[in-house]
Parts: sequence; structure tokens; C-alpha cells
Amino acid sequence: MRIKSLGFLALAVICLANEPLFAATAEKTKDDRVVKDGMLVTLDFTLKSPDGKVIETSKGKEPLKYIHGKKMIPPGLEKELTGMKVGGEKHVTVKPEDGFGKINPNAVQEVPKEKLPPNALKVGAVLAAKSPEGMIVPMTVREIKEKTVVMDMNHPMAGKTLVFDIKVVDIQPAPPPPALPSTPAAPAKPSAPAQPAKPADPAQKK
Repeated sequence: MRIKSLGFLALAVICLANEPLFAATAEKTKDDRVVKDGMLVTLDFTLKSPDGKVIETSKGKEPLKYIHGKKMIPPGLEKELTGMKVGGEKHVTVKPEDGFGKINPNAVQEVPKEKLPPNALKVGAVLAAKSPEGMIVPMTVREIKEKTVVMDMNHPMAGKTLVFDIKVVDIQPAPPPPALPSTPAAPAKPSAPAQPAKPADPAQKK
């Protein structure tokens, strides 16, 4: 019995010794998550102009969340985030061609005044339009003429160099897309009513 007791004690010591190892392994797996396609990334950021003026920041707000590889952020920024881990910080400068693109002169058009709401008839007003592909396109009022309004459909950040200070807050697998509602089955076609049986001919009299 003494030998068996020592055996159980040794087994307990081994289990206790292994427990932190398992926990450390799980923690290591969590820390090994990197920014890559298909991951939901939570990001703190500050966007500045090259002269240091703050354009936008997540400080004091909810961090930015996006799915990596889905073109939800400027491609130049997405490229620099690839491979980063939780807690990683980086200072990134994004050129216009890697940000919101260069200014396209063909994206400036005139539209009749009556096509716009009265509160949009001021220089600098930003409206949203839907492209044929279903994407939301921002439009900025550049000039107001007698009968028309000059609208610029370039992104407000187009043609600008962007300076980001970023910190990766969390990395998780992206949730699956919501399932599309199933099409209800067509109601069954009612069957035709049964025809009454034809009465038998009365027996002929002999």
C-alpha cells in the first residue's frame, strides 16, 4: 500500500508540474495570432497630415474593427499591418496611390441644382451617392453656379499622403457571414377533388 501511495503522489506532482505548461502553451497560441487575411483586427489609430495635423483618431472612442484582406482600409495601411501581433505599434506613411488614390479629373461633374437638397447647397458639403455596383461614393460640393453645382466624386482623402500611428489591440478569427434567409417553399398545389363514382346501370328486366 505504501508503494501505491507513493505512486499516486508522484502522479499528482507530475500533473501539477504540467498544468502551468499547458496554460503557457494556450497563452502562447493566443499571442502567436498575427494579422493576416480573414482575421478580425481591432485597431487604435491616429491619422495625421504630413504637417502633423490630426485628421481623425480613435482615442476616446471605440477602436476600429475591420476584416483583413477585405479592402476595408487603404491598401498601403493594410500591407503594413500584415504580420503584426497584438500590442504591436507602428508609424506608417501611405502615399496617395496606396491610400485613397490620386485625384481623377473625370470624377468632377456638374449636376442641376434641383437634384440636390437645399441644405446641401453650400461649398464643402459632403453627400453620399450609390454607384452602379452598389458602393457608397462620397461627393463633395466644390462650386455653386447659377443653375448647376460642381460635385467632386473623388474621396475626400484622394491625392493626399496619409500618416498613421497604429496599435493592434486584438486579433480574432472573423465571424462567418450571416446566413441568407431561406426562400419559403411554395405552397403545395391542392389536389383535384375525387370524382364521384358512376352509378352502375340498373339491371335490365327480362
